[in-house]
Amino acid sequence: MSEYISVNPEYTDDPNVVNLATNLDLAPQGDEHYPDRESGDEGSPLAQFLFGIEGMEALEIRGGTLIVRRAPEIEWHALIDEITNALREFFL
Repeated sequence: MSEYISVNPEYTDDPNVVNLATNLDLAPQGDEHYPDRESGDEGSPLAQFLFGIEGMEALEIRGGTLIVRRAPEIEWHALIDEITNALREFFL
């Protein structure tokens, strides 16, 4: 495991979706898709942990990338900071 975690946002045409590229293997068992919070509650330990963050509406985990849909009223910078901190807590 790396000593640090890098998270680089890649914004999409949808203002409520961002791709977060990391230096981690987030889905060693294969891609994960959670179209809503309820499905995330039944997902992998990482998905359950990330859905504890207010403002997350949907999540896909593909290799080293998180594809996040936010609630429209949530600011991206705050949500990305919370996700980055959650990844650090989960993996380090």
